[in-house]
Amino acid sequence: MELGRLLVVVVAAVVSSALVMVARSDPQAPCYFIFGDSLVDNGNNNYIVSLARANYPPYGIDFAGGPSGRFTNGLTTVDVIAQLLGFDNFIPPYAATSGDQILNGANFASAAAGIRAETGQQLGGRIPFAGQVQNYQTAVQTLISILGDQDTASDHLSKCIFSVGMGSNDYLNNYFMPAFYNTGSQYTPEQFADTLIADYRRYVEVLYNYGARKVVMIGVGQVGCSPNELARYSDDGNTCVDRIDSAIQIFNQRLVGLVDEMNALPGAHFTFINAYNIFSDILANAASLGFTVTNAGCCGVGRNNGQVTCLPYEAPCSNRDQHIFWDAFHPSEAANIIVGRRSYRAESRNDAYPMDISTLASI
Repeated sequence: MELGRLLVVVVAAVVSSALVMVARSDPQAPCYFIFGDSLVDNGNNNYIVSLARANYPPYGIDFAGGPSGRFTNGLTTVDVIAQLLGFDNFIPPYAATSGDQILNGANFASAAAGIRAETGQQLGGRIPFAGQVQNYQTAVQTLISILGDQDTASDHLSKCIFSVGMGSNDYLNNYFMPAFYNTGSQYTPEQFADTLIADYRRYVEVLYNYGARKVVMIGVGQVGCSPNELARYSDDGNTCVDRIDSAIQIFNQRLVGLVDEMNALPGAHFTFINAYNIFSDILANAASLGFTVTNAGCCGVGRNNGQVTCLPYEAPCSNRDQHIFWDAFHPSEAANIIVGRRSYRAESRNDAYPMDISTLASI
């Protein structure tokens, strides 16, 4: 072989080896456990009888492998965060997790789920926050069996990232749905937020008692700006519904207080991601971010493409990256990427309290 060609081959081999080493570098946390609703469900509802499912086209049109159960066209926020944390693969849904996979974490999220047990019941099967926490407790027992003893498992879990994003459905599919629920007349917005936080506290205390130390609590976003709520309540189909967003802001304020409470526990590092603020920024700066449609789904039926969600095999819009919303309720991949990136590394002092996820992972 000629010397020049030999050098090219050697250099190529070295570069290839270096790339493999980069690709195989350890993630910033050994595992990532996810709790939430349809914003982050990646397939758990595929395994239960529910109207809240997204395992059919056009969902997943931009996702490798097609429809997976994700309620968007491509990546969810937690997919983006998993990539930024350095995981080689997306965190699998708990329903499809087997063997040693649990060592890297699991996604327990379930579409239509809420903090309250009854939330979303009109949509059929779903796994509320209590059920997700129970599944996590079962997963911890599996992890102890794999690692050999509780102390080793506790050490492993203490380094993991836990992400909790609950509450959206308690407003969308409970408090502001008087045809199915009486909570809207039973509680003032302040009282309802207090009841939600009381339950939330109980469940995250269980997570703490079962090893969670680095916990991200994601606030509820601007539900009043979603195509569904605009279609139902906005006179012009464009102005966000203030009474919904005002109630959500009360809940988010209470959630910040809960972060402070939990951080008083030994070894606890809890943080709040201000999804409301991030989403507000996206809406306010839509044009500069490349979005041309801020009030309608890319697919769906009716006013704002928000009265009925994406129908099976419906043809979605062609300019998906220019839509903030994918369907009646859920952001597009383009919006999810922005929210995921800002959750991982804050771009504004209001994005996270007291720290972003990248800082949390480094502790």
